[in-house]
Amino acid sequence: MFNLQVAKNEREEDEERRKRDNEARMGRASHSCRVIQAVTQICKPSRSRNLDRSKQQRGTELLDDYFVRDSAFPDTYFRRRFRMERYLFNETMIAVCNHDSYFVQKNDAFGSMGLLPQQKITTALWMFAYGVSVNQVDEIMRMRKSTILESLMRFCRGIESIVPRETYKHGLAKSYEEG
Repeated sequence: MFNLQVAKNEREEDEERRKRDNEARMGRASHSCRVIQAVTQICKPSRSRNLDRSKQQRGTELLDDYFVRDSAFPDTYFRRRFRMERYLFNETMIAVCNHDSYFVQKNDAFGSMGLLPQQKITTALWMFAYGVSVNQVDEIMRMRKSTILESLMRFCRGIESIVPRETYKHGLAKSYEEG
């Protein structure tokens, strides 16, 4: 009987010791977790609040300025601004939209309409044509920087997969021969 009581007491003491060790370990772990969280908050910039960019309004203005029948700017302005004819832009837009559904206008998570394909493709073309930065395009087109860069990358991938490389080779060779 005495041995059973001693063994029971030892087990209870072991359990209490394990509980204390676990609590101490958890305290150390939670402290280190808190330190890591604090360091990551200091090192990484906080997420900026959402801005009302009026993207639908800017899309409507872009359509009214360049893409509707009686647009505000004639074809000469379109050619100067986009460095191509309007029909070529439209053909390129249709081909890229058929290749990648990213460029097709869809509803966003809140149910409002997303960006127009003209807006996404215009950003990519302006970055190529003028060598402008993302910040400049952001101010003009009212799009997030991440969306602008995503549009640029997807546009490049789309054009590379749509147009065969032989076209580039022959086109470049022909332009060198003429020039």
